[in-house]
Amino acid sequence: MEALPAVAARVRRAVARLCLMQGWAPVHEVPLPNSRRADVLALAPDGRVLCIEVKSGTRDYLTDQKWPEYLDYADALYFAVDASFPRALLPDAAGWIMVHGLEAEIVRDAPVTPLAPARRRVLTVRLASLAATRLALLEDPDA
Repeated sequence: MEALPAVAARVRRAVARLCLMQGWAPVHEVPLPNSRRADVLALAPDGRVLCIEVKSGTRDYLTDQKWPEYLDYADALYFAVDASFPRALLPDAAGWIMVHGLEAEIVRDAPVTPLAPARRRVLTVRLASLAATRLALLEDPDA
């Protein structure tokens, strides 16, 4: 049986691949203005901000019920889970991404609640700044 941190890492990697296939620009571990941290925040080509919450299993989902606090910082919220995750646990307020190995598919689209323009701008700038800083540090770790 795969250890939970390994499951979460594999699910996150599959989610990043799916995002890229969708034309979304994913950024991992994004601090939000409400002091929460999104597992993945992705910017869609049309400017939508998508939050993807990665869950390694049932226990992870049941012990971490902070997901409603992400709704104010995304146009749409998805849960990304391994194929063995019990679907009945996932709330209707979020979409569902199912992962098989390193393949992921959107099984249920997330309800869309458009962000206010000012909040969208703040999040877009935050995403761009975080991604650019991480890229710069990859290219020059001693900077």
